[in-house]
Amino acid sequence: MTRKDEILKHAYVERDVSWMYFNHRILQEACKKQVPLLERLSFLGIYSNNLDEFFRVRVASLNRMLSGNSSREQAKNIKKTLKTIIGLNETYAREYTAAVAEVFHALKQHKIQVLTENELNAEQKAFLTHFFYDKLNGAVNPLWLNELDDLSVLEDNRIYLVVEMAEKLRLEPLEEPAGTKRRELRKKYALLQVPDRTYGRWVQIPSSDGFSNIMYLDDVIRFCLPLIFLGFKGCFDYRAYSFKFTKDAEMELDADADFSPLEKIAMGVNSRKKGAAVRVIFDREMPKDIRLRLRERLNTRELESSLVSGRHQNHKDLMSFLDCGQKHLRYPKWMPIMKSEFLSNESIFDQIRQKDRFIHVPYHSFNGYIRVLREAALKPEVKSIKTTLYRLAKDSKVVKALIAAARNGKKVTAVVELLARFDEESNINWSKRMQEEGVNVIFGVDGLKVHSKLLYIESRKGDIACIGTGNFHEGNAKVYTDYLMMTARPKIVKEVTKVFDFIDRPFAPTHFRELLVSPNAMKNRLLRLLDTEIENAHAGKEAWVKLKLNHITDEDMVAKLYQASRAGVKIDLLVRGNCSLVPGVQGISENITCVGIIDRYLEHSRILIFANGGEPRYFIGSADWMPRNLVNRVEVLTPVYDEDMKADLLRTVSFGLRDTCNGRIVDGKGTNNFVLGKPFRSQEELYKAYQHETH
Repeated sequence: MTRKDEILKHAYVERDVSWMYFNHRILQEACKKQVPLLERLSFLGIYSNNLDEFFRVRVASLNRMLSGNSSREQAKNIKKTLKTIIGLNETYAREYTAAVAEVFHALKQHKIQVLTENELNAEQKAFLTHFFYDKLNGAVNPLWLNELDDLSVLEDNRIYLVVEMAEKLRLEPLEEPAGTKRRELRKKYALLQVPDRTYGRWVQIPSSDGFSNIMYLDDVIRFCLPLIFLGFKGCFDYRAYSFKFTKDAEMELDADADFSPLEKIAMGVNSRKKGAAVRVIFDREMPKDIRLRLRERLNTRELESSLVSGRHQNHKDLMSFLDCGQKHLRYPKWMPIMKSEFLSNESIFDQIRQKDRFIHVPYHSFNGYIRVLREAALKPEVKSIKTTLYRLAKDSKVVKALIAAARNGKKVTAVVELLARFDEESNINWSKRMQEEGVNVIFGVDGLKVHSKLLYIESRKGDIACIGTGNFHEGNAKVYTDYLMMTARPKIVKEVTKVFDFIDRPFAPTHFRELLVSPNAMKNRLLRLLDTEIENAHAGKEAWVKLKLNHITDEDMVAKLYQASRAGVKIDLLVRGNCSLVPGVQGISENITCVGIIDRYLEHSRILIFANGGEPRYFIGSADWMPRNLVNRVEVLTPVYDEDMKADLLRTVSFGLRDTCNGRIVDGKGTNNFVLGKPFRSQEELYKAYQHETH
């Protein structure tokens, strides 16, 4: 065993276990009493949604590996990881249930309450009866459970109710002849899907006693069960038990089939419907015999990833809980700031040619970038536009600007990543629209996801490039923290064009001096940057590293950071998500600190700063330190040369490391203790600073 392997054996957290620790930080935020109540519900919704996706993707992947050709040692490690995940999930589930109950109880102090079907007055019952005939009638179509042999063909991540109809066949006691044997209640079972995607999860019903009243749509349906089953002779008692299941989200792609990329991905998306169930969640009140019957028909009898829960599933809907007019129960809005250069009458292209420009969303308005695109679409000097598109908004201003440019005679090329997980259908639809409007659409690189965030504008007055850390997506730009640099520096702009050439010809030899590009040479260059810090530390020069990333799991990068720590390099990390590195281990990582921030915005920007012997080097870009980013994707990091932007990047990282309100210490054990010190909330302080600079 090598020195590296020995160290990693004792100081490395499995990626999926570290993800559970990260998601728990979101749950912790939902439990903080100083967070507004409806924001706490939003965090609970985010936690639930994250967990669903995790089981669809990561747990499903582990199960596939386990059932495949893995070695005995690999299988042992996978089983260990799965056992840890299931154990943590069960522990966190109890915390989660208690948190939901606590927030709902606290809402009552503000005259907002959630009622069940058994807590209604006459007016509310009449309202729901009308609601059924006006909206739900025809949208709720039960299926007899006995007629369904395979439930796995049903849509996953939806809310289902198993309805028990118990027919009252007993004779009244006074009517029973002597010696009559009582007959058991005859039961029928039906299955129905809650139509929450059509009518929303929450129904506001008439107020009572000064309370605003809200019901889960599932409970509305429970109330309406006698109406749904009208026409059956006899008298019935109804009970309904909820469940949901999660399928493997892996797509089956036929590489050899004679279809276009669009057709292949479309068929792949459709193949998800046939995926195996990887997790089932049951209402704890569901009788065991019904539970067993469901698991048999979902083919999950042997599945360990099953969980007993409450009567309501799919808590992601807590993100859209009604405020009933009480806006103070959410965070006050921070309006995005439009930087002065984007409000100027002067051409934004001329301003970029004078000096690098940047925006830091959501603190700055994404409309600054939209202005760049709009000018590119209109300016006669612009000859062509090239961009990468990973995820696109439902009503994408970015795409509309590109289409306008194509209509105005510009040569527009869009590299669309069709395999952006769970956004495949949206990307397919936008690709078709762009093709119809004259945009040249390229579907990435076979075997490599194009995850880089690039824009190139060819102009007779001087070319321009934009390089970012996040998607060109207006929705993301409202909640994700991301940087976007706009530059006319010839060396950088030229290399951005080379990235597009690389996407066209991925196996042609391409050398980059300015940009760090994967899978070309990014990883090796990052390792060399760390080696420089190690050499400088040994030589007594200034040696430190400050990194802000979403994930660090690559073993080589983790081992190199450990080596740097042992050499005396001071390493400060901001890592939001997966972190396989374990800080503070004597003799390995005592010079490393790591902080994870969970706040109103999702920390998404990637910032890398190296001391470089007293002449710091700054980089931003799309890549995290995971094998997929460094080996299996087209990613780009760009150096930053503008002094104003450097100062801003350093401030962002420094503020994050100081955050005592929302920063947790990442220690590899999942304790998630808060950073100690005077109260300091980095996102709030950044917003204040940007406001001050604007005025």
